[in-house]
Amino acid sequence: MEELDPEEQFLRYARNGDLPGVQRLLMSKIKEETQININCKGKSKSNLGWTPLHLACYFGHTDVVEELLKAGADVNLPNNIGDTPLHKAAFTGRKEVVMLLLHYDACATVINGTAQIPKDVTQNAEIRSMLEAAERTEERKLEEKLLEAAREGDLSTLTQLLSRKKPPDINCTDLLGNTPLHCAAYRGQRQCALKLLKSGANPGVKNKNGQSVSDLANDTAMKQFLEGNVHRGLTRHVKKYEGLLWKSSRFFGWRSYWVVLQDGVISWYSKQSDAAANVRRQGCKSLTNAHCLIRAKDNCFFTLKCFDDSVHHFKVSPKTDPEAARKAWLDALEEHSAFSTHYCSQEQGSEEEEEEEVMSLGELTDSLQAAEVSQKKLEKEVEALVSMLKNDGLSERFPSAIVQKMQEICELSSETNSSLSVCLSLFSRQEGVRSVKLEQVVEKNKILSEALQTLATEHHELEQSVVKGSSPRSALSEDEFHDAVSESESELSLSGFETVASHSCEEDEEDEGSVMLSSPCSSPTSMLQEDHHGNKDELQPNGITKHRTSLPAPMFSRNDFSIWSILRNCIGMELSKITMPVIFNEPLSFLQRLTEYMEHTYLIHQANASSDSVERMKCVAAFAVSAVASQWERTGKPFNPLLGETYELVREDLGFRLISEQVSHHPPVSAFHAEGLKQDFVFHGSIYPKLKFWGKSVEAEPKGIITLELPKYNEAYTWTNPTCCVHNIIVGQLWIEQYGNMEVINHRTGERCCLNFKPCGLFGKELHKVEGYILDKSKKKLCALYGKWTECLYVVDPSAFEAHKKNDKKGSEEKKSSKAGCSEDQEGLPSSPAADTVEVIPGSQLLWRIAPRPANSAQMYSFTSFAMQLNELHKEMEGVIPQTDCRLRPDIRAMENGDIDLASEEKKRLEEKQRAARKNRSKSDEEWKTKWFQQGQNPHISSQDWLFCGGYWDRTYSQQPDIY
Repeated sequence: MEELDPEEQFLRYARNGDLPGVQRLLMSKIKEETQININCKGKSKSNLGWTPLHLACYFGHTDVVEELLKAGADVNLPNNIGDTPLHKAAFTGRKEVVMLLLHYDACATVINGTAQIPKDVTQNAEIRSMLEAAERTEERKLEEKLLEAAREGDLSTLTQLLSRKKPPDINCTDLLGNTPLHCAAYRGQRQCALKLLKSGANPGVKNKNGQSVSDLANDTAMKQFLEGNVHRGLTRHVKKYEGLLWKSSRFFGWRSYWVVLQDGVISWYSKQSDAAANVRRQGCKSLTNAHCLIRAKDNCFFTLKCFDDSVHHFKVSPKTDPEAARKAWLDALEEHSAFSTHYCSQEQGSEEEEEEEVMSLGELTDSLQAAEVSQKKLEKEVEALVSMLKNDGLSERFPSAIVQKMQEICELSSETNSSLSVCLSLFSRQEGVRSVKLEQVVEKNKILSEALQTLATEHHELEQSVVKGSSPRSALSEDEFHDAVSESESELSLSGFETVASHSCEEDEEDEGSVMLSSPCSSPTSMLQEDHHGNKDELQPNGITKHRTSLPAPMFSRNDFSIWSILRNCIGMELSKITMPVIFNEPLSFLQRLTEYMEHTYLIHQANASSDSVERMKCVAAFAVSAVASQWERTGKPFNPLLGETYELVREDLGFRLISEQVSHHPPVSAFHAEGLKQDFVFHGSIYPKLKFWGKSVEAEPKGIITLELPKYNEAYTWTNPTCCVHNIIVGQLWIEQYGNMEVINHRTGERCCLNFKPCGLFGKELHKVEGYILDKSKKKLCALYGKWTECLYVVDPSAFEAHKKNDKKGSEEKKSSKAGCSEDQEGLPSSPAADTVEVIPGSQLLWRIAPRPANSAQMYSFTSFAMQLNELHKEMEGVIPQTDCRLRPDIRAMENGDIDLASEEKKRLEEKQRAARKNRSKSDEEWKTKWFQQGQNPHISSQDWLFCGGYWDRTYSQQPDIY
């Protein structure tokens, strides 16, 4: 048998808990008989990347752990996937080991490769409490370091602490209630005080004795410095700084550039003349969250590390006082970084408040003119008084000092009047300069928007020529690319980037056919009555209410409206603040669009009925995928909910009830909570999409966790939706695609379903495709899922799926020839949307398949049957639902009835009413309080969420806001 080397023996002893063996090797290391690295990492398959401490902690050998820690093992060293020994001990529930590691200063906030800290991986409540206490202790230690650095003027440590991913609280306090800014003030640390102010320290905080920062200033100069910076704060504009620097490049080495710092952005040019003309820029970078590093031995060099972890090396010229030159650049970079970080982190929707702070030039001119009139009147009265004193000889009766004072007042009044006249003249000239600059900016935006439209048109024509030039039997014939393009008119689908959160589609009532296997998750045919065309509420024989199958009026044509003509006038605006004409809306609120998630509730019921956790995961994954299907061809924008707006839906036939509320306006956050009528599930979440404009498309990255709880099995599933993108907003037909990863996690069993929503690609071969696997907690593949989010989802054995993928090219050619050979035989068969574009792998099981939309869907905003029922107002609802329910919203109701003019007027009225209410709250320092949801920590993950408070279904509504 081959003898193991000492380090492999060391790893084996630690794994097996062999304390004498570990001690023997450590002693031989001390005696220098054996060369052993106490933090060595395993190289075999069973211990790859694990240190002896990892192994001992994982297997719970407390005595070995203690021995290793005493010998100096690194308590925070991560393995290959980022887990520290504390992660392993917490994961396996080793309470004694966790306590021992914490005693040796193990960090409880280290993030591993799956973005989890130790408390996130444990299932033991006691260990979780211990780790949370350790987190608080670590936070307090960092705060103590911050306070000490501020007192001692240690700018390097202060900067390092504030640059951490999770910096300590900048307004933390010591025993006397002093913040770091207080400490810097009374110790006279001016640079530290400036750094704290630029990093967002609150100068208005008072200590326990009621003393402010300026009260504790150690001298007059420090007090003046603080008061000047406190009152000035972060200005709306930061001073431009530019000069010559050497910049390092990977290929060209050090080269000189003219570097410009302007409005929080660093740019570099080959020549100063290029910078002056703003042409031929060689590169640029935003300074948001950027910081600089220096070398102690090199007084010319400094490094700029940006928000995306990119690193740029610079040098100042060594010829003239390099230390002073470098300091000037570092100060300028810090100032621009603070400016950019501050304003980029501001919440959306603050323009209205800012507009109130800035006085318009017209108001300023009026004030100056009024002051000038008052001053002339004063001057006239003083002159009259002096004249009266001289003419009447009364001056002889008064002391000469009084008369002299009168004359001085008169002269001062004349000088003041003259100064005011000059000031008014300057402002008038400045108004002319601003008008010229505004015209130049408007003209420049016009030229850029026209150039963008031309470029987009040329690009679209090029794409079309590429598609037309390909052979008839190319990859496009297998996956029809035109599916991506909406058959309706070319207008912007804001539904795509405003309803990233949750939408669904109709359930399938057709027989799956001989090719498709039966599925336990197939939908009941009785859930939707698509053949019913009446609009009146009627009771079926089973007592369940029939719902309408059409809207009161069809939609208006949008052919005469150009979305680009609206967006081009909004260049530079935040996307969420662009007010769109009501013609681009659909008669639903975003809260109602969220409710479309619940159309496929039968999949949750199927999951509840299954005793196998893998079968439950299949149904939950299908539910998550089906939820985005109703976005396909939905090119209408839902109405933005008003703050405090609510929506409820009770569906006895589907077995659930739901309540949602608009809990925040800036940023816009919508929260929802649904539960089974038999208390068999709870489904909740909060949605906040982050928007990006890419020229020809608009992308929405979904923010917010969606949670499904199954109390019967004590299980909780969480996931986030994929990114949604709306293409061709300038030219061509609009179409929507979903791409990115969706991970559905079962927090009890550790199983997860990892799905990849594939991007379209150049020729559309991957259009709408979804693929992924269900994995157990050891990451073993249990089954594969595949399909299209617009059509269907199948599950199959992983080996069969991978074999199919390997033979995909060969199979594609065979499929093309078989299609050509049997097209005549299939001519009379009804087409199935799933069978058309998804190739079914033998042995597959159908999880979900979309049903065709109603025949009148194209005239009804491409609604599904479920969507047509969402704004239906039954007579028995009147007086029962709260006055904030969006069924009672007048602009949506007017649009549903086909009255576009009234809908537009009501929409404008509601927006103005909401704006006025927000201003009134701001003036009275009143904070908005949500009614049915409160912010708190999601019980299954470490992030914040909006959680249902309860009480809504008691129907005791009081103090409801008047929002309509």
